[in-house]
Amino acid sequence: LLAGTGIATIFVDHQLHILRFTPATSQVINLIPSDAGRPVGHVVSNLVGYDRLVADVQGVLDTLTPVEAQVQSSAGLWYMMRIRPYRTLDNVIEGAVITFMDITAMKRVEALLESSAGLYRLGVVVRDAFDAITVQDLDGRIVAWNPAAERIYGWSEAEALRMSARDRIPPDLQDDAPAMALQPGRAGILTPRLTRRLTRDGSVLQVWLTASVLVSDAGQRYAIATTERLNDAMTATDLPH
Repeated sequence: LLAGTGIATIFVDHQLHILRFTPATSQVINLIPSDAGRPVGHVVSNLVGYDRLVADVQGVLDTLTPVEAQVQSSAGLWYMMRIRPYRTLDNVIEGAVITFMDITAMKRVEALLESSAGLYRLGVVVRDAFDAITVQDLDGRIVAWNPAAERIYGWSEAEALRMSARDRIPPDLQDDAPAMALQPGRAGILTPRLTRRLTRDGSVLQVWLTASVLVSDAGQRYAIATTERLNDAMTATDLPH
């Protein structure tokens, strides 16, 4: 099931030995099947400017406090790395789990928003993106809706621009609205998470959602941009309520 999500995931035990990992991990860290059982510090990372993996994993095991960081691979891809304790069904901590969620598209959007000259290029990126990219204002009104969003969810751009972001959220997940990202002190790209979204025909899709709080030159938050990627590995009923 984990392999089907396409998310790079590594499980390590208390001695930082690799227990298992998903195939996507090889894009971030040079792992092969025979690496299972080896210390995670003995494998070669493809990350640029980040050499704290062992220390960060050990810190999570010592304090049970998750660690998050944005990291970049040598191929130029950006990931939201999250390290957290790994608990069994009996609530016993067996080690740590490390995940790397691709946030490259969101980083590109942020970079292009930093300059007026980048706005045209941003339009091209949004238009041609494989993932649904949306922008909502601080009142939750949808102000941008790319072709991929139309393809995935069924609403045309004209229809979406008359909607609220909450119109796409199942009733039991209304508190999960991206506007929750606008809590005091929150800025930048927020941790990608698996959630559910409604389509025009009323069906429910599982998506990996990454939200970014957009901030003006004056430091004022003015919108939330999201990228939403279909999760093909599960059905909507697999996601916890």
